[in-house]
Amino acid sequence: MFLCWCLSLVALIPLTTSTNPGVKVKLTAKGIEYGRQLAVASILQKLKTIKLDDMSGKVKVSPIGKVKYSLTNMKMVEVGLPTAALDMVPGTGVKLSIVNAYFRLEGNWRVKYLFVKDSGSFNLNANDISITTSLSIKSDQTGRPVVNCLDCGANVGKTSIHFKGGASWLYNLFSKYIDSAIRKAMQKQICPLVANAVSDLNNNLKTLNVLAKVDKFAEIEYSMVASPAVSKTSIDFGLKGEFYNIGKHQEPPFSPAVFSLPPQINNMLYIGISSFTIESAAFVYNTAGALSLYITDDMIPQGFPIRLNTRAFGVFIPQIAKRFPGLMMKLLVKTVKTPVITFQPNNTTVQSFSSVTAYAIQPNATLTPLFVLNLVSSVSARVFVSGTRLAGAVTLNKMDLTLGTSYVGDFQIGSLDSIFQMVLKMVVIPRMNAQLAKGYPLPTLGKMKLVNTQLLVLKDYVMIGTDVQFTS
Repeated sequence: MFLCWCLSLVALIPLTTSTNPGVKVKLTAKGIEYGRQLAVASILQKLKTIKLDDMSGKVKVSPIGKVKYSLTNMKMVEVGLPTAALDMVPGTGVKLSIVNAYFRLEGNWRVKYLFVKDSGSFNLNANDISITTSLSIKSDQTGRPVVNCLDCGANVGKTSIHFKGGASWLYNLFSKYIDSAIRKAMQKQICPLVANAVSDLNNNLKTLNVLAKVDKFAEIEYSMVASPAVSKTSIDFGLKGEFYNIGKHQEPPFSPAVFSLPPQINNMLYIGISSFTIESAAFVYNTAGALSLYITDDMIPQGFPIRLNTRAFGVFIPQIAKRFPGLMMKLLVKTVKTPVITFQPNNTTVQSFSSVTAYAIQPNATLTPLFVLNLVSSVSARVFVSGTRLAGAVTLNKMDLTLGTSYVGDFQIGSLDSIFQMVLKMVVIPRMNAQLAKGYPLPTLGKMKLVNTQLLVLKDYVMIGTDVQFTS
């Protein structure tokens, strides 16, 4: 399955115009080796299903004369693929070579000569088996990858058969004729079974999250934007890595910048996620109106001395208490433009630009605007991998308040700083972190598990190094 995951990336070359990727993936030699192991295991299971049709015929054996024989119930009892190599062919694809393979079959024999009938069992050992296959990847009409065998060659080097029971000595006299027939029959079945093993992987490829839903607002696209760079030791992929509103693929007013993954070999897989990808998420959520929050008094911690009512705010802005005595208040915090995400080595910051509108809640539940503040805030972000998702958490660095509009006359806003810092720290940020902890899906296939995962924040992108496991 891991091999399919690798190849599925190759298959997605196509369908988008050339642009810089938002996400890059590097498959290392360690990952290629894991893919080889899984591919060989899949082919091994297929070869174990080899079944030979019953054989019968006549052979002239000196000095007895003509002997009628039949071989029945032939079945595979052991298959070994001790030596297999998966090679990346630069600019071409993948080549799988298996040598020194061996089979062991069992079956029953029956013979008739003159007036004698006899029967017994036999063992057949096939050795020096070699299998070579080249794989190609294409995309179907939905943009999903499909794996096909370009070519396949198989050769059974030698066989030896041993008959047991009854007149087995007789069979042993003409076993060389039977060896040849069985060898040809086995050899004929190998490549179709290899192709069958590859074809079975297509169902798994359909699970590749080329377009992955994040939540009710957003989805992320992982189609490829350029051909992969294939070398002898690694494959580098460029994925679009862009968030969209569900059902509406609107491009943001910015583009991904060029970035490169540094040489790495310790993990199977390296995933680079650019600041463009995260900023496209911010653009999507801002466009959807999801970056807004109404704050009411019941959301303020009980122990905090300042409540959301006109009496409390009247201490700082007296005209509020005079004009709207004894009323509860509500705040609306919403972004006014897309937040800016910055990745620097070991440091992630997000700068957001918001408005804060304060309302008095009238007895009939209508809202009367009191004032609008401009809020520019900076937060530090901790980015981490949770399962197969990229998640995060933020803490407030600083904030700056300015008066946008007042409906109650002029007032000094400096005294409100501590109140709105509390609002951010105790209400807004905890709710942001609850959403960020859910994360968004990384490019994965089927029941893929990331293990030994490490994350580094570098200039303009985050790099994830990880090994991979698949569960059945």
